[in-house]
Amino acid sequence: MNFIESIKSSKALNRDHMTLRVILTVFGVLLCGVAVGFSRYAAFGVDPFTVLMSGLDALIPIRYGTLYVIVNAVLLLFSLIFDRHYIGLGTIINLFFLGYVTEFTHKILSDLFPTPYIGIRIVVLILGILLICIALALYMTADLGVSTYDAVALIIVNTWHIGKFGYMRIITDITVIVLGIICYAFTGNSLAGLTAFIGIGTIITAFFMGPFVEFISNRFIKKLFK
Repeated sequence: MNFIESIKSSKALNRDHMTLRVILTVFGVLLCGVAVGFSRYAAFGVDPFTVLMSGLDALIPIRYGTLYVIVNAVLLLFSLIFDRHYIGLGTIINLFFLGYVTEFTHKILSDLFPTPYIGIRIVVLILGILLICIALALYMTADLGVSTYDAVALIIVNTWHIGKFGYMRIITDITVIVLGIICYAFTGNSLAGLTAFIGIGTIITAFFMGPFVEFISNRFIKKLFK
């Protein structure tokens, strides 16, 4: 995902639009939680970071929302040590609320459609991908902090000056996917269960979400500031 170009271009926005930027940040992060909940429910594969969270969720017997806070707190510590530039309002909201919004959204969908037909799952998957692209475009364009996971690749490239962002993002995505699989394997469950969170949705978000986010940001979100 082309976070560097999106963040650099967003800095050119009028800094007087603070109220709008705060609104976009809050709404964007919360909408991202809803989108991830949709993706988890669809069970056609989730984004790479959620693969890690799903593996940990299967391994560690605590609430998903609480587990999300713990993992992101560790990543937040990483950012605080090496580069605090990417930490802001969006980071804090993501840390403390996104996991619980995801958990709540998944529960609502499961209660409404406990045994969904494949058609419902496909619709939910499409909505989830669309919503997460809109959500990321909103809070990245607002430029008030990125998620702790997004900050990792940015720090590797901009602070440590290692490689290009596109390649580093692919490496971090593959790393968290592998870690998620390892965590799930340690649960003793059948590896066939991996298809619930590794699938076509994972491929789409890993390789195609960046251009979608950039398109939405340039064509729609930035116009709000004009």
